[in-house]
Amino acid sequence: MTYSTLLFDLDHTLLDSVESERLAFEAALAAAGIARPFDYFSVYSRINRALWAAVERQEIVPDDVRVTRFEQLVDQTDLDADPVALADELVAGLGAYGQLYPGSRDVLDSLKGTVALAMVTNGIGEVQRARIERLDLEGYFGAIAISGELGTSKPGTDIFDFVFEALGFPSKGGTLMIGDSLASDIQGGNNFGIATCWYNPDGQPAGSGVRFTHEIGSLREVLDLTVVR
Repeated sequence: MTYSTLLFDLDHTLLDSVESERLAFEAALAAAGIARPFDYFSVYSRINRALWAAVERQEIVPDDVRVTRFEQLVDQTDLDADPVALADELVAGLGAYGQLYPGSRDVLDSLKGTVALAMVTNGIGEVQRARIERLDLEGYFGAIAISGELGTSKPGTDIFDFVFEALGFPSKGGTLMIGDSLASDIQGGNNFGIATCWYNPDGQPAGSGVRFTHEIGSLREVLDLTVVR
């Protein structure tokens, strides 16, 4: 089976979001005068993961995460800082730091002009737009759907409805969703009735029971699943 429409996730799929978040967090706490920012990172990460899981369950929207994660961090630690100021600094840093994974742009260059491409990402609009602009990604995609802008997130199907309309309603049978998250990207594609490709470079066990059509360890393997030769 080959696909002529590809929907890409951004974070942890094309972009090294781990590096982006770490650098942004350290810069945010340093700006607040915190001497050892990384001492708080593990607590922040646990809080942040739980909040984004709530976004996937449609319990909150992405913009709710912006300040809430720091309100909870301050509440759970001895951190003496303003959550709103920390949130503003982090959002700026998330847009400013982090690079594409090696080879990501090469894959996009190979696909551009040969298949239809779209980006479907859960995230805060201000952050994702800053990343897209800084990394010069917009020109690759016929549609970009950011959950924070649309008020709906993967694995819900409304965000896919937006993308399909923007792309001119391509065939579902020829469409593939590519992403690292089983709960968000893969389950979202399943819910919408399209094929899915789990990007799993670390060889993690699936474990969750979420089914996927393909599994890849390198983004270059996507080229074998398309009309590109």
